[in-house]
Parts: sequence; structure tokens; C-alpha cells
Amino acid sequence: MKPPSPRPLKSFLIDMDGVLVRGPNLIPGADAFIERLKAQGRKFLILTNNSERTPKDLEHRLKKIGLKVASDHIYTSALATARFLNSQRPKGTAFVIGESGLMEALHDVGYVVTEYHPDYVVVGDTPHYDHQRITQAIRLIHDGARFIATNPDVTGPTETGIVPATGALVALIEKATGRQAYFVGKPNPLMMRTALHQLQEHSENTVMVGDRMDTDVVVGIESGMETILVLTGVTRREDIDRFPYRPSRIAESVSTIDL
Repeated sequence: MKPPSPRPLKSFLIDMDGVLVRGPNLIPGADAFIERLKAQGRKFLILTNNSERTPKDLEHRLKKIGLKVASDHIYTSALATARFLNSQRPKGTAFVIGESGLMEALHDVGYVVTEYHPDYVVVGDTPHYDHQRITQAIRLIHDGARFIATNPDVTGPTETGIVPATGALVALIEKATGRQAYFVGKPNPLMMRTALHQLQEHSENTVMVGDRMDTDVVVGIESGMETILVLTGVTRREDIDRFPYRPSRIAESVSTIDL
């Protein structure tokens, strides 16, 4: 009788903030976890809803704090947004409120960034809230531009405390226009599907690792993946029972995950 074929190694989608890094610091054991994935030849992507930086920028940032990850292992909501837009309206045009991570992702798929009758208004993370550009975005949406946002996060962490993030700015524009934005990043499973496509992997053979029940775990479940909640970020163990769904596994940190 022919012996059964060995099961393929599981691949990993790993949230960045709260899982591998906390603010400007590496979470203890995160570097060893990534090295274990590399040593075993596992496919993986590090995910972030933040659209501000390019994968190359993030590669440099992580290297500075001791995490050696090539940019092709980093997947941002800006990349997911650009790929979604290109699938909907190839070589289109967009008015953008955001930083280099979003601008570069759109340019890479052939989009033109313009203020004149754009197909889309696209809003991403930015530390610079420009009243004139926000007003311009509102007027363009009133004139018929479709409204897209990279992620729904209303706040983001910094070294000095939380700051308003994409979701907060989008709420202002939604209120002023009466139009709802379409969010591409987590917890939209669309970001997971495009990440899986980049990995050339199936959801059934992929694990989602995150620190948030309301984004990472729910998007993993809805995408058909095994989920691991780590307790180094937002969610505490006593919070878990408040949700109507549960992760497949719970780990104190990525350093304790049994591969």
C-alpha cells in the first residue's frame, strides 16, 4: 500500500503591530520566530493595515530593531488597495490623501494621481491633515468620484501615544458627503485573498497570527484560515469571551507558537 503523501507545511500571515513589534520596539522572541519560519522553508507574509510606508521602508525599519525580513515578505493595505483598484478599473486615476506607501503602490499598478475628475478618491494613513485637500476630496466625491480607504483603523500607536488614523479622517469625509467609503484592509477578507494570491497559497493551508480579535482573528476565520491570537498587543485573555467567535489557538507571544 502506498504511504500517504506528507502534508504540506503551513504558511503564515502575520500581523506586524502588537505581534512582532510594539511601537518602536521588537517584541521579545519575534526575531527567533521569523528565523524558525525561514529555517523550515515556510512561506509567510507580514501584514500591516498602515498604508504610510512602502515595504522597502518597513524592511529598513524592522532591520534597525533586529528583525531581518526582505520587503517581498511585507504586505500592506496600500498594496491591497492598489491591486483592488487595478482589478476594478485598470490604469485608472485617483485623488490621494496619503503618503509614499500608498502613492508608490498606485503608481506601480499604472494609476495616475490627479486632482482633475479622478475615478476614485483614495484615503490612507498620513500624519499631515491638510484642510484644503480634505475639502477637495469632499468636493470630488460630491462630483461623482468613488470613495476608497485603505483601512478602517480610527487610531494608531506612536511613541508618544495614540493618533487619529485613516478611519477617523474617513468618518469626517463620510459625514460631509453622505457617502460610505469602501475599506480594503483588515477586517475585509479581500486583503487576505490578495495576500494569499501573492503567497500562491490556499487558505486551508495558512495560519493567521494576530493580536486583535476584531480584525485579525475575525478576518482569518472569515477567510477560512486557522487563527492564532497572541497576547502581546491589544487583546487580553479576559477579553476573548466577549466575542461570538474564538481563535483556533491562543499564545502568550509568537515565541511560544508551536509550528
